[in-house]
Amino acid sequence: MIRIGLVGKIGSGKTFVGKLFKFPIFNADEEVKKIYKENKQCFKKLNKKFPKFIKSFPVSKSEIKQILNKKNIKIISKITHPYVRLKLKKFLNKNINKKYVVLDIPLLIENKLYKKTDILIYVNTSKKLIYKRLKKRGSYNKNILKILESHQLKKDKKIKLCNFIIENSLNKNNILKQIKKIKKELND
Repeated sequence: MIRIGLVGKIGSGKTFVGKLFKFPIFNADEEVKKIYKENKQCFKKLNKKFPKFIKSFPVSKSEIKQILNKKNIKIISKITHPYVRLKLKKFLNKNINKKYVVLDIPLLIENKLYKKTDILIYVNTSKKLIYKRLKKRGSYNKNILKILESHQLKKDKKIKLCNFIIENSLNKNNILKQIKKIKKELND
């Protein structure tokens, strides 16, 4: 199995690009949402650390946003990441016989979840377009964005680790052409 890891800034379009590959995809953000919604152990650990904010199960995104700062994001990550890693392991085992899988994990490199044999693709998007997308999503908060970005490697460092770059400031057809070219290279 060849693992294709998508990396890039928050709001760069990793999930959109990942779906266009048409391979099995592991979306860490979606898995975190499920963990908050379904995992009582995770809730109990979060509630123990943040009893004034994380009060009831399932954990809501608004509760998490209330406590998000540089210190707390590390605590939240320390609690949730083992559950995400377990889900990733199950996903990889389930898809062991697939030729390719896509890993849509925002901190793939930073959390050392990639292997040297992975194909890493940087999804590049202009800052202006990122802000436009985040505002459209309704999840744009300048302070939270800065906190989340502070945990990401700088763009130039990520690009150095990547095998390919996909420009996601263009239209869907252009992105599909870039993906087709990458798939061709992978199969050669």
